[in-house]
Amino acid sequence: MSFISEVKNTAPVTFKTVLQEKVYQTLSAAQVPFERVDCAEAITMEDCLRIDQQLNMKTVKTLFLCNRQQTNFYLFITTADKPFITKDLSSALNISRVSFAPVELLDRMLGTSVGAATVFGVILDTENKVSVIIDQDILSEEWYGCSDGTTTSYMKISTDWVIHDFLINAGHPPKIIQI
Repeated sequence: MSFISEVKNTAPVTFKTVLQEKVYQTLSAAQVPFERVDCAEAITMEDCLRIDQQLNMKTVKTLFLCNRQQTNFYLFITTADKPFITKDLSSALNISRVSFAPVELLDRMLGTSVGAATVFGVILDTENKVSVIIDQDILSEEWYGCSDGTTTSYMKISTDWVIHDFLINAGHPPKIIQI
């Protein structure tokens, strides 16, 4: 990654997506402090390593998944270093099989592109079609590192606020599992 900004604690001057604007409106309304950086496009977990260093936190891995019939959708959040094994998640959720949801559904349902999946996408899921599944290991981190809904801006916020305030207020209480 060639570019990463200094740490900022203000929203971007202009917004690239509807979701990105809603993220900062949500943080402002709840008076939640955050730090963020702008960067060259970051899509892989490897791209996030310099972001993690700049913000002194660990970016979570956020995956948008579905069942075979594409009738049940899951936003699975785990640690960046943990390999994703579909069999383990399917077993933990007691469902036959999960796979990556189609890219067009990621954009339509959560307002993001590949590489920008974020817990904040549930803001746009007003019909509660997406279940939030969180790996228990996330809870041991003080800071929650994630995209703001774009692949060019990442943030650091309180894990406790995300789990116990944001998701509850967004109507998406998380299911905590051990993987």
